[in-house]
Amino acid sequence: MKKIYIAVLTVICTNFYAQTKRDSITEMDEVIINENRFSTPISKQNRNVYVISSADIKKLPGRTLQEVLQYANGVDIRQRGPFGSQADISVDGGSFEQTVVLLNGAKVIDSQTAHNMLNLPLPVEVIERIEILRGPAARTFGINSLTGAINIITKKPTDSGILVSTYAGSNFEKNTEGNGDTFYGTGVQAGAVLGKEKQQHSIFASHDKSNGYRYNTAFENNKIFYQGNVQLNDSNEILGSAGYINNGFGANAFYAAPGDKNSTERVQTTFANLQSRHSITDSWKIMPRVSYRYNYDDYRYLGNSNLNVGRSQHYTNSIAAELNSTVKLSKGEIGFGAEFRNEDIHSSNIGDHDRENVGLYAEYRTSFFQRLNINLGTYLNYNSDYKWQIYPGIDASYEITDSFKIIGNVGTSQRIPSFTDLYLKQTGNIGNANLDSENAFQSEIGFKYNKKTFTFNANYFYRKITNYIDWMRNLTTVPWQSQNTGDLSTNGINLRGTYRIDFSRNSRLNINLGYSYLDSDFKSSRTEIYSKYLISSLKHQVTNTIDYQYRDLSILFATRFNERITGPSYWINDFRVSQSIKKFTIFLDAQNIFNATYYEVGAIPLPSRWFSLGAKFVTF
Repeated sequence: MKKIYIAVLTVICTNFYAQTKRDSITEMDEVIINENRFSTPISKQNRNVYVISSADIKKLPGRTLQEVLQYANGVDIRQRGPFGSQADISVDGGSFEQTVVLLNGAKVIDSQTAHNMLNLPLPVEVIERIEILRGPAARTFGINSLTGAINIITKKPTDSGILVSTYAGSNFEKNTEGNGDTFYGTGVQAGAVLGKEKQQHSIFASHDKSNGYRYNTAFENNKIFYQGNVQLNDSNEILGSAGYINNGFGANAFYAAPGDKNSTERVQTTFANLQSRHSITDSWKIMPRVSYRYNYDDYRYLGNSNLNVGRSQHYTNSIAAELNSTVKLSKGEIGFGAEFRNEDIHSSNIGDHDRENVGLYAEYRTSFFQRLNINLGTYLNYNSDYKWQIYPGIDASYEITDSFKIIGNVGTSQRIPSFTDLYLKQTGNIGNANLDSENAFQSEIGFKYNKKTFTFNANYFYRKITNYIDWMRNLTTVPWQSQNTGDLSTNGINLRGTYRIDFSRNSRLNINLGYSYLDSDFKSSRTEIYSKYLISSLKHQVTNTIDYQYRDLSILFATRFNERITGPSYWINDFRVSQSIKKFTIFLDAQNIFNATYYEVGAIPLPSRWFSLGAKFVTF
């Protein structure tokens, strides 16, 4: 690993000294981070926030949200089924249920199990940016934001037009355990947008199909997504979105290897979100929101051969309402809000359960003098199962110069157990109705350096999670059971830098390099010796993209390195080249180009070298 440290430091130092005297503060349109109550330019952010822009997404060799997120520094995407079939997501060493995902500020919480949280019908073409907030975020986003939050912001189209795209890919290997066919994947997508001065509408639909990359990993994925924005006047705006996804896949070794070799799963998700923004006065704004999510999960242990044995069906509903408000004062700004959430499940092996959650937010932001900025607030939560709890937090920054800023924050948060954690009854997995909620405390300090062609962020954090929930057992012959296993303390370092070289007006090179290190210490209150998830956290992670653009030609090379607490480390290298000719674009993706063998969950091997060729026709 010494070579990795040396390489990271060498690139950072080289980038720093390569600056010229003509560098100045970033002049491009600044990204505004949306936190439901406050909207903050990223240069003024006091937190460790990482943004993936639509321009970044366009260049990356991925067609799904899951594939895009695997290039994010500090984010751990652990796939069972690749290319968008199923993936767990976590931030900075947390579990996959300790990160909350939001769509335009509306929480996407799967109360059955977070395995299905990323089952979203979002085409990457509608994403304006992805905001990744690291650390406990209860005072900003409420429950389940134990280690971070990922907020997906969609585009508001300014022009009208259509999109048609298609692709096909293969690893050119044969299914020797099955029918002997060559593995392949294909897809087609169509969309239309209407961009007017006072209203904007988008609708997209797609179909993806593959016979997999090894025995019983075929999938078929159908999506539809709609979004509408209406500006009633300068003071009132309405945003609505809705979507549906039907995702079916072979689940060989996903949950109960080796007995589940022929298992299959189908997940159907429907969501709808309606929110608005109103300026009551020049200094007072309110933002109401209501959202609904339905999820159907059908798992068949024996596949389609015998539906009377080993079949689990889960029907989950959640409805949420939220009202946020901000008031500008002579010195600072106050944000406050309230939320209500009802969740229920009807399940063949979890049972029938429901619960309610009520949360109250309060925040205050001010600058005591020109270069010092402070945010402090709290989140008061009532849950019908876990009663009253309170989660305060504070963050601050001080600008040493216009380009160099020190940041620091202290935050707390909680994670309420899922219905699966509490009530699951299967042959190999048993829930625990006596679980306590998880709680996190984190402190962080770091700095941000921002010039026109060079940025660098460095952060150190300490986090302690109490009542950590994991699935444990003493012997491999007994079932897994969910337990409050103890306390998990983590010291972490996160480094991220970008450098841009402008060769000419039409020629540019971008370098993006990130490194994360996690040192975790687990103090267990249990005697069990086997753990499902804790031992698989990341210890070292390197993410790097280098892309070159000349006029309408783009070439990107991406490298990812992961070393987990247990198991072998691995390098994954991906490549994309794309060429646009007026409104037509053709692209070639090569993923895992050096054919690495690697695993992200258990002993599930992920795809070998995979090539895809695609084309897009876009008129907006």
